[in-house]
Amino acid sequence: MIVPPTLRHPPLPRADALVDPRVGDAGPALLALEDGTVFPGIAFGAPVAAGGDLVVNTSQTGYQEIATDPSYAGQVVVMTYPLIGNYGRLAGEDQSERPWLRGLVVAHATAAVLDDARQLATMLRGASIPAIAGVDTRALARHLRSTGCLRGVITGPGVTDPDAAVALARAVPRWEDQDFVAQVSPAAVREVGDEPGTPLVAIVDFGLKANIVRSLRRRGVRVRILPHTATASDVLASDVAGVVFSPGPGDPARLDGPVALAQAIIDDGRPLLGICLGHQVVGRAAGAETTRLRFGHHGANHPVQDLDTGYVQVTAQNHEVQVVGDSLPAASGFRVSQLNLNDRSVEGLRHAEKPIETVQYHPEGAPGPLDALAVFDRFVDACRTR
Repeated sequence: MIVPPTLRHPPLPRADALVDPRVGDAGPALLALEDGTVFPGIAFGAPVAAGGDLVVNTSQTGYQEIATDPSYAGQVVVMTYPLIGNYGRLAGEDQSERPWLRGLVVAHATAAVLDDARQLATMLRGASIPAIAGVDTRALARHLRSTGCLRGVITGPGVTDPDAAVALARAVPRWEDQDFVAQVSPAAVREVGDEPGTPLVAIVDFGLKANIVRSLRRRGVRVRILPHTATASDVLASDVAGVVFSPGPGDPARLDGPVALAQAIIDDGRPLLGICLGHQVVGRAAGAETTRLRFGHHGANHPVQDLDTGYVQVTAQNHEVQVVGDSLPAASGFRVSQLNLNDRSVEGLRHAEKPIETVQYHPEGAPGPLDALAVFDRFVDACRTR
């Protein structure tokens, strides 16, 4: 096992210097990467081992929303901000019914509240998700920037054999080979709101975040949430004014059914909004290619420029895949509408004639805080004028 000099570790401080005593720790553990790199730490989540692709999130806040975002299914999240847990948790701010990430990696696990139910660690333990503190997450982020995405494992408490841990990391299934949408999408249809005379929006749930529903409801529409297996006749019912393709986890190249559904909606001509994975699915339906980014976009500070207006907004992002703008067929009627100013990757598509728009970022995340909410305004306006 070869460890780069920048990742060789001095002895860890005492456990209570890394994990607030109000959180409580479960003893030593390891974070092991498939390339042989190993980080020692202190376990403070569920007393189990778990692994997945490591992704780095640079947000200073939002750890609760990140943990409960279905788009992180199958991934081990590394938080570069050093103090995680420092403002507690409010269950009403969860983005779904449970946390979906495979594990959480932090520098320091802190607690700002005495109420155990409001602690992040309590939520993770209840969902059998491990967490580890004491990792130099910024050094780890630099390492991943040089290697690209790697699989990793958080070992169970007391399991500190580095060679065995690396072997576990190498045995983690590849991200591309797993169907995460089927894991997070609901089995039944659900409706939110019953106000007569208001437009009804159908959301195809590939891994829906609660803030998307809230954002639409604030604009005076009813919402029907459908599973990812919904058919075109389900989605395009006569009472539906417009359709949203939600965010979600995984590779859109696996989603032939949703791509065919997107093609049917495009042909129908009803207002369509695709967000994150939904954007990628619509892009593939339009004939574009999608490819995996080297290390993905995860954070709350990505600048995105609208090519029609020149307006630059600060966006929240969480994705591994991009739509390849140059592969978009000219005859599709779609054009690239927004670009990421960090790497020039595609951040949005618009149709030349139909009320269809997609965005790669999360407008419901609103880190600006109001920069990107106009996406919902445009969509709801199109539904009202249909």
